Amino acid sequence: MGARAQRVSAFGAERVATVRAESDPFRLRALPNDDIYFYCKRIDNSRIVRQEDPAAGTQCWSAVGAAGIVFMIGASLIAPLVASVLEGYKIENLKQERQALLDQNRALDVREAALLSPGRLNELARARNLTSPAASQIVHLDNPSLDGTFARNQAPSAAGPSEVRSAGVSRE
Repeated sequence: MGARAQRVSAFGAERVATVRAESDPFRLRALPNDDIYFYCKRIDNSRIVRQEDPAAGTQCWSAVGAAGIVFMIGASLIAPLVASVLEGYKIENLKQERQALLDQNRALDVREAALLSPGRLNELARARNLTSPAASQIVHLDNPSLDGTFARNQAPSAAGPSEVRSAGVSRE
């Protein structure tokens, strides 16, 4: 006899007192649901053949069609947004390229101005032993007395080289 219960009435209330047996003082009480046993039974479904549903194919294709339509609507809503973002990136790249080209153009203008400065040209002329032209060597092309044949790359067929030299330009 492991444990016995005794009802004792004191001051109108009932209480239950459990008295432990004196034989085994270290014995534990039973765990809840200790009397339930679970076991796994093997089920063989290899002989079962699934029965075809004739409406399942129609439902499947309807679902595929509806998903395709939803995808097309979503793509048509998102495509302009994606295109505008990509065009924005292109515009920013073009702005950066334009700014780089403007900076390069300014640098080239500064270099051109430095190369064509009169002081630098005078230094180059002195380094090469060049002198200023004489008054008879200067020919103004905007002179109305010239008929336009003077500034040709080739001498005219009627005029020989001696006539060109007499005008003040030497051909070397």
